[in-house]
Amino acid sequence: MLDGMTAARRKREGPAAIAEPAGDDASLDSASSAIASDRDAAGVPVHRGWAPAGGHHRWMEPFVMVLLAAGPAHGYAIVGELVKLRITTGSVDVGQVYRSLRDLEEAGQVRSAWSTEGSGPARRDYELTEAGYAALDEWAAVMKERARLVAEFDARYLESVASRRS
Repeated sequence: MLDGMTAARRKREGPAAIAEPAGDDASLDSASSAIASDRDAAGVPVHRGWAPAGGHHRWMEPFVMVLLAAGPAHGYAIVGELVKLRITTGSVDVGQVYRSLRDLEEAGQVRSAWSTEGSGPARRDYELTEAGYAALDEWAAVMKERARLVAEFDARYLESVASRRS
C-alpha cells in the first residue's frame, strides 16, 4: 500500500514514477542533500534510525513542505496552518517559517512569485518544485521511521510499566 506522499507523487507523475528512482539529477542523489538514508527496489525513499542524513535538523522544513504539497500558498497562510497543526506549544515563529521558505527556495525545492491578486498589498506565493516533491517523499520516509521508533518505545515502555505493577 502506498503512503500518502507516495500516493500524491503517483497522482502527480503517473504510476511509472514510483517504479524508478527520482531521476538522474545528481543533486538529489548526493549524500549532502539526501534526507532519507536509502531507496527501496522501487525507488521509494526509506530511512532507518532517528536523525535524517545530511544537515536537515529542523522540523519546520518538512511541515512547510507538506503544506505546500496541497498547492501554492503565501507565508501567512502557511503560518496559519502551522498554528492549526499545533506544532509548537507557543506561537509559531514567523521568522523561522520565512527562513525555511528562503532556505528551501535556495535549495531549488520551492519557487516563489509576487502576487497582486485580490485586495491588499502584494504578497509572495510559494510552491513546491519537482525537487521539492522528491525531498518531501524523503521526509515522508524519515517521518514514517520516526513514528515507528516512537511506537516501539511506547510499546516497550507500557510493557515495562505493566510488568513492574504485576
